[in-house]
Amino acid sequence: MAQHTMWKHFQNGQHYMTTWPMRKELAAVFPEHRYIKATQFATKVMPAVAAISILTQMAFHNYDAMPQAIAIALLAISMPLQGLWWLGKRSQTTLPPSLAKWYSEIYQKIVSEGHAMQPKKSQPRYQELAEVLNRAFKQLDRHALDRWF
Repeated sequence: MAQHTMWKHFQNGQHYMTTWPMRKELAAVFPEHRYIKATQFATKVMPAVAAISILTQMAFHNYDAMPQAIAIALLAISMPLQGLWWLGKRSQTTLPPSLAKWYSEIYQKIVSEGHAMQPKKSQPRYQELAEVLNRAFKQLDRHALDRWF
């Protein structure tokens, strides 16, 4: 059961990372932009750091330093996982009342402009906020968004 929950957090984090709109208007208000950028960077770079930390010790036959190299490799490999974990937990967190109100307003604006949406959630989470914001930036014109940004 614990493995299933852990795996689900990583999957939710991956989905949230692809759903959250990477917009400068949101970057000043929400930490998601920084977490997503850091997680994407860590996913690309840290596996190489892990491999290099071990391979350099092997290349120079410095086996006495191998425990430290393995520790560095494990830390490097864990970094993208930490980002996905945080994003996964965040995506399932219920919005505070002020953001839930904002979610409802944006949702109503999208629907009032004739765009189809999934049913509105009574207890929206950050994942639903990401979906609504994503749709708003794609489907509403700039003037419709001025009220919120």
